[in-house]
Formats: sequence, C-alpha cells, structure tokens
Amino acid sequence: MSTPESPEVETSAPKLAADRQAAKGHRSEIDGLRAIAVLAVVFYHFGVPGFGGGFVGVDIFFVISGFLIGGILWREHQDTGKLALGRFYLRRIKRLAPAYFVMAFVVLIVGALILLPNDFRETAKGVIAATVYLSNVLFFRQSGYFDGAAEDKVMLHTWSLSVEEQFYIFLPFLFLLFARNKTVMVWALGAIFGLSLISSLIVTPLSHPAAFFLFPFRAWELLAGVGLAVLNCERPELWRRHQALSWVGLALVLASVALVVPGEGFPGWQVIFPVLGTVLLIGNGQDDNWVNRGLSMRIPVLIGLISYSLYLWHWPVFVFTKYLQGQYRGPGEVALWIAISFVLAGLSWRLIEQPVRQAKKLPAWSLLFTAAFASVSLLGLSFMVFKADGMPKRFGEQAQMHIAATGDFLQDFSDCYVPSDGPFADIEICPIGPENDEPSLIIWGDSHVRAYYEGLKQAAREADRSALVIWRAGCAPAFDLEKRESAATPAQDAACSAANAQIQTALRDMRDLQKVVLVGRWTYYASGKGSGNDAHNTIRLHSDLFGPMTQDALLGQALAATVADIGNLDRQVYILRQPPEIQNYSAPKVARALVHGRLSEQLARRIGQITVTDAKTRERGAAAALAKSGATILDTWSWFCDPFLCDAAQGGVGQYFDNNHVTNAAAQRMRSVFYPVMARSAQ
Repeated sequence: MSTPESPEVETSAPKLAADRQAAKGHRSEIDGLRAIAVLAVVFYHFGVPGFGGGFVGVDIFFVISGFLIGGILWREHQDTGKLALGRFYLRRIKRLAPAYFVMAFVVLIVGALILLPNDFRETAKGVIAATVYLSNVLFFRQSGYFDGAAEDKVMLHTWSLSVEEQFYIFLPFLFLLFARNKTVMVWALGAIFGLSLISSLIVTPLSHPAAFFLFPFRAWELLAGVGLAVLNCERPELWRRHQALSWVGLALVLASVALVVPGEGFPGWQVIFPVLGTVLLIGNGQDDNWVNRGLSMRIPVLIGLISYSLYLWHWPVFVFTKYLQGQYRGPGEVALWIAISFVLAGLSWRLIEQPVRQAKKLPAWSLLFTAAFASVSLLGLSFMVFKADGMPKRFGEQAQMHIAATGDFLQDFSDCYVPSDGPFADIEICPIGPENDEPSLIIWGDSHVRAYYEGLKQAAREADRSALVIWRAGCAPAFDLEKRESAATPAQDAACSAANAQIQTALRDMRDLQKVVLVGRWTYYASGKGSGNDAHNTIRLHSDLFGPMTQDALLGQALAATVADIGNLDRQVYILRQPPEIQNYSAPKVARALVHGRLSEQLARRIGQITVTDAKTRERGAAAALAKSGATILDTWSWFCDPFLCDAAQGGVGQYFDNNHVTNAAAQRMRSVFYPVMARSAQ
C-alpha cells in the first residue's frame, strides 16, 4: 500500500521552469486513482464480487509512490545539486508514523482481548517487524506449508508498507551514488528497473512468496513511477497527451482489478497490466478528458485522501471480525464492516493524519522524540507479549487444552542444515541422536515427519542411536512418483520428484545404512484429496513406470518398488501407519470458537472424535497400499483409539493440531513406536 503522499509535489528551488511549475500543482486525479486502488483492495479482502484481482491496488499504489517520491527527489537534486535527506525522512515520519502507531497500539489492545495465545504472539511479532520495516521479510519467511491462514494475520497488510519504506532507503542512496551525472543516473534507474522486472518474471514460478513479498522483485513497479517522474521533469514534450491514453490506462486498471488471478502466477507477467495502466493514467493525468474529470470529482478525491488510513484500518477490522465470528452472515454485514472501516479511516485522517501534517511549527526534535518513544513502546510491549507466549492465561479452563494444542506445533530445527555438496546436497537434513556416530537410520517423509520430530529426537537420545530426518511437505516418500497438488506450485511439485530421485541415489550409496522409516499422510496420497477441514486440497499421482490404475493402487505399487529398491542392499524398511484422521478437528478453530462462545465444551469434544469405523473407511485405500508394500508396519492407532472411538484428546492433553498432524505432546508420548527401529540389536 502506498503512503498517503499528497499529489502535491514539493520543492525548495527558488526558480523553476514552466513545466516544473505545472507539475507542482495539486494532482487531484491522482487522489482519484488512489481511490480506485484502495477500494479495489478493500473490496477484494471483504470478498465483494467483481473484485477478484483487487489486490493489484497495492501495485497501483507502488507506481503512485514511485512517481511522487521520485519526482520530489529528482527535482530537489537537479535544482539544488543536493538532497536534504534529513528533511525528506522527517516528512516521511510526519506523514506515515502517527496513523500507523495508533493502529498498531489498537491492534495490541484488541488482540489482548480476543486473540488466542499463539495468534497474539504472532501478531506481536508482526508489530515488531512492521515497526522496523521488515514485515515483508517476516511474512515471506512464514509462507511455508504450515503457515496460518492469511485472514488470521492482523499485521499482514503492513508488508507493502515495509516495501515502500525500503524503497525510501534505496532510492535516495541511488541518487547519491550517481549524483554527479544525470545520464548515468537515468541508465542506472533503467538497468535496475529491467533487472528487477526480469527477476520477478523468473522467480514467480519458482518461489511465488519471494516474488510477492520481497523488495528486489517489486522494485521495478516503484521505479516505473520514478521513471515517469523523471520523464515528466526532463522531457515532458516526449509525452503526447491524448484522451485515448487515459481510457486505455483506465481499462487496464479496471480489467486487472476484475480479472487478475491470485495465487502462484502472481505477480509475474500479470502485474504488468495494472502497472502499465497506472503509468498511462498518471502520465496523461493533466489532459482535459472525461477520465481525469471523473477521477478529480469530489468523492474519489475524498476517498483518495483517506486511502492510507483506510488501508491501515480495514484489514484489522476484517481479521478481528472474522476471527470472532468465523463467517459473515451475508452481504449486509459485509457492507456494515466496510462502512465501519471507512468511519475509522475518516477519523484517523481527520484526527491523526491531518493535525500532524498541518502542524507547521512542530519542531524536528519533538517529532523525532515522539516517533522514537512510540517505536520503543511498541517494540517493548510486543516483545513482552512474544516472550510471554501470547499470555495464555487470559482465557477460561474449558479451552486451555485446545489452546495448548494450538501452540504445541512448533519444533526446534536448529540442528538441521542444507549440505552444499555430497549425496544430500541442497536437501535439508536433520541429524538426531549422538553427534559423533555415522547415521545408520534414515527417517524420511512428508510434513508428518515434522510433526513427529520432537518425539523422534527424544527416542534417538534414549536409544543412543544416530539418524537423519528428511522431510518435504506434501511429498510422498516413494521413488518414481510425480504429483500435481492444488496446495503446491508446479515448481514445488517438480522439486518433490527431483528430491526423491536424489534421495534414492543417496540411500544406495550409504554403506552404513541399516534401516529406513517412511512416514506420510497415506490417506491423502491414496484418495487424492483431503478430508473434512481440508477436503478442498487435492493431489494427483503419476508414474511413467506403472500402467493405468487407481491412485491407491499406484501408491501401493510405488511403495512396493521403493521398499524393494531400498531392501535390495539388505536394509530393513518400516512404514509408520498414519494416525486416524479426525476429519473436522482443528485445535485453533475449536479453541477460538470456545473462547468466543460459538461452541460448547460438549460439542468441541464431539468434533475431536471419530468412530473407528469411519476412520477405517477413510483409511481403506491407504491400508491396502501399505499392506502391498512389503514393509514392516509401525502401528499408531492404539495411542488414539479404543475399540470404538478415536479421540484428539488423551489424558486431558490435546494430541492433534489439525485433522491429521499430531502435536509435540503426542509425538513425545508415543515415541516408543520408534523403539524397534532405534534399537541397535534389531536388524
């Protein structure tokens, strides 16, 4: 989201050319363009039909910010021969900090009242990251398989603010670096623009989160605005105004808002269209035509003026209300919360933004002191919340078991590393057990290995057995299989197959290897889809080595071939039977519903249970595949099920994080399942 820069360009030069005097005037059509951008974002987040690509509003703001900030810096440097960086950053603080600080403090206060401990801790972490302009890096690092839903992250929207703050550091540095030669500066801007754009196009299919969140892959959008500002200052005659340019620009922007598709393909090539449309609209913004007249009307301009505050407040409103209610009850309620977002934005603009921005006599030291005090206070409060683990004692006893399960799914992977060479080069491996022994045991699997990790480490210590743990989310531990998964990108699917082929070679070459344990969500691979809470997830397996067959049969064939391949060198292969899936259980969702009165304790208990009959029905295809494999099966069901019922709670302790992953407490409680594998005497 762009800053609320006034489209009024500032300068301190005593004398300007006519074209620069024109550029200094208030650009009300940019306020109107800002209104389109913020409405697109708000309506997209609240699920208003027709705004499926509304997130491109952020890209529109990036271009606007680049144009305004780039113009300020370029004119100042060209007219005075220097940059007053102190004054530049004071303006940024004055315009951005007050509304942000108020929003962040309110988020912590409301979060203390309603957020579960794990979510409150993560929100505090988000406040810390946003306050030091690194929230885009934080959310990039959190974009893995086990990342929480976006709508649970109260500070998620600050990622774009961090991108812009990083731009405010990068651009002045670039100006200073090439200050002596205008031509070199223009070429440098063009080169970085091209490099950033090409990098974004290349990285998007390989790592969508990196391309989405990180500044180097977004810099070209801001630089598009900078380039337009430079052109507007230096060669305005090159831009031939025509109303068709405004109409084309508007069409590109509106089409992008309606048609751009979120997901793995964005930003990539899709973002070119809203950026180009914005460039056309700004570049042709002073042409007298119907588009610019419409953008300059009173209502679009007013919305544009409050756009920064609206962006700051609408997302916490959305997250907190969804957090409390689960779902909205219809379009009327959606409209109500959007209206409340506008009210908060208007108050924020009128009572916070404007008074500070219009305080002409506010001393610089006072502004800096206040900003520093607010920053330190925010960081201190957030750090206290983080260190207190989200303050778990805020809620009643009836939800504590589910709250504890929610927070009991973080493992210590500090001993894991990615070798740069050797048989496991570029594959993360996690050694457990004695450090000095050569590992003779491999535990290989998908995200379920992660869930068992703390139990595996404890079992290895108790058995004094060295082992390597290898896991890759959503990737079945079987050779010669390819997958297409709805929750993964094509690059991630391909990486799964490549890693499995590399592991196959590595296992063949490990002379000391004695045993291999395969761990996976077998029901998912056998059925091709999730269940209950994650029924929307699908996976399709394929292999060129086997003929046409059902997916459960293909899984069985692949496992049998994998077991035979590993066993050919006199190694023993074990497969861990997946614990029963409790289809509709999710510790975070149940805990949240309990503490906010949307669920009774009795109903919560029933959600955490499934009959053995129903669980076995879900497992049927996977059970057949495992039986066909020829491996020794390590059973897990006795830890969760009696003859009739399987339960997500055992002895008053939560055993499941979601409907198929166990908690650390469960992994440690059932670690003896791995004793037969860990024992040195067993061959």
